[in-house]
Amino acid sequence: MKDLVSTPIATIRLVAYVLWTVVLLPLQAVAVRCGSRVAQHIPMLYHRGCCRIIGFRIERHGMPVQSSPVLFVSNHSSYLDISVLGGLIPGSFVAKTEVGSWPLFGLCAKLQRSVFVDRRRCTTDTQLNELARRLEQGDNLILFPEGTSNDGNRVLPFRSALLAVAERPIGDRPLTVQPVSIAYARHSNLPMGRYLRPCYAWYGDMGLMGHLWRVMCLGPATVVVRYHAPVTITEHADRKALTRHCHQVVSEGVIASIRGGPQRSGRGTGHPSPAAA
Repeated sequence: MKDLVSTPIATIRLVAYVLWTVVLLPLQAVAVRCGSRVAQHIPMLYHRGCCRIIGFRIERHGMPVQSSPVLFVSNHSSYLDISVLGGLIPGSFVAKTEVGSWPLFGLCAKLQRSVFVDRRRCTTDTQLNELARRLEQGDNLILFPEGTSNDGNRVLPFRSALLAVAERPIGDRPLTVQPVSIAYARHSNLPMGRYLRPCYAWYGDMGLMGHLWRVMCLGPATVVVRYHAPVTITEHADRKALTRHCHQVVSEGVIASIRGGPQRSGRGTGHPSPAAA
């Protein structure tokens, strides 16, 4: 497929992306070091700016839970998901340990106070303790239970291990879990299609910087984010049942977004609220 915008435009976007990062990262570093509350807001500003530079229009359905803490559970197809969700949800991401060593993106993740986890079973208890500690401090967390990214046309099975944190009460009440669907749905206001959508996904052995350049060349796209009804572990038999529920509603949300219609199950949380993030 040929690039869909000119190389000069893509170059301007990439330069703007780098400059925006260079300006915001030091401010965030100072805010984190000083323990300022501003450190909670700079990442959202940064991610919204990144989405504008890339050319994303964010279409929202429903609303995120406003009371903290909340564990947001979402599907995952690309590092681009981080800017989309990071611009909408005040919180930190749960990321694989190796993300911390990525150039540029690793530093961004650290400054957003991401929780880095090693997904080996022998470390699960330690990871859960860290997640619980952050939630008890009132932090929202954003989890991608698939454990890896994919081509954006489907939702892989969710792993239940880290959702075990929902079995631990926060204070005197159960933890609120809100499923979220994210789908790259339209390109230049036309349905994206199963062949173009993977161009926004980052999976397999794709190079990070080469993929970012390709995205800059693709032109404007609409990303649909659906917030589903919040749940708690008390509504399900165990964490595995909770995981199956989240997977089902997230999968249905992705399908509805790709097809451009309402969610079939009626589990959505409201009417569309288009917003350029």
